[in-house]
Amino acid sequence: MAFLLVSAYLLLTHTQGAPVENGALLETLKSQVGLFSNKSEHYSAQVRPPGTSRRIPQTIIIGVRKGGTRALLEMLDIHPNIVVAATEVHFFDWDENYVKGIDWYRSLMPFSYGNQITIEKTPGYFTSPQAPERIHDMNSSIKLLLILRDPTERVISDYTQVYYNRVESHKPVQLFEDIVIKNGALNTKYKAIQRSLYDVHMEKWLKHFSLDQIHIVDGNTLIKDPLPELQKVERFLNLPSRIMSSNFYFNQTKGFYCIRSDGRERCLHESKGRPHPLVNNTVLEQLYSYFKEHNAKFYRMVNHSFDWH
Repeated sequence: MAFLLVSAYLLLTHTQGAPVENGALLETLKSQVGLFSNKSEHYSAQVRPPGTSRRIPQTIIIGVRKGGTRALLEMLDIHPNIVVAATEVHFFDWDENYVKGIDWYRSLMPFSYGNQITIEKTPGYFTSPQAPERIHDMNSSIKLLLILRDPTERVISDYTQVYYNRVESHKPVQLFEDIVIKNGALNTKYKAIQRSLYDVHMEKWLKHFSLDQIHIVDGNTLIKDPLPELQKVERFLNLPSRIMSSNFYFNQTKGFYCIRSDGRERCLHESKGRPHPLVNNTVLEQLYSYFKEHNAKFYRMVNHSFDWH
């Protein structure tokens, strides 16, 4: 990478024939060499490091929405044997993308070496009716990562994201209770509640993949103590242990862990970790009660229990 930047610098300063301000030059280099903030997307489509290629992912983070997928991806990107797709691709859950074919999908992946695993994440896959079969058709032996959190917390987080998006777009908003409760009863048709029915969605995945192909990351634990959960992922992917406690530091201002790697520090986007609204206790109890049996069924499916309400 350094060679590319130096070469580009010499070329630009020679051809332009006039001094270029450092900031302007840096931006020019970024656009021409393809330098991005994420280490997995350092190269544009025109620059392929020798010995690398774009490959179909060997691992996919399939969800769940508002479960911590971005945090998981960013943290795994610390590992030298992992490269990650910079954006959510939505190949297997959006028909308009799926019809573009596997070569289009591959073209969106970062360059990688033979000893590296390519990972993409699209949270919508977990709740998509088509995604399990489509991913299986692509690679029946693929390893899948699924990060989940307490279903009720996930519903509230889902609402919070939509709430802020609507506020920023100057659209009308509703109170959480007014959406979740309809005519005095729980609105089980609310999409955020439907997404938290982990047993319903998991049943579809287990029709196509064995349980040992799906590693479940505890999203509640990942937020509080990232390293143990990431070490489990390293073992699941048969990777050497490279992620260390020194790669994380707790940001008191944001209230969650940030990442330290490659000589720099970074936190998740400001849209992550937004404060949730205070929810009426009666409504919370209704949600806990509704999810209780679904959670129990999910625990039986995966032979593991979680500390959920």
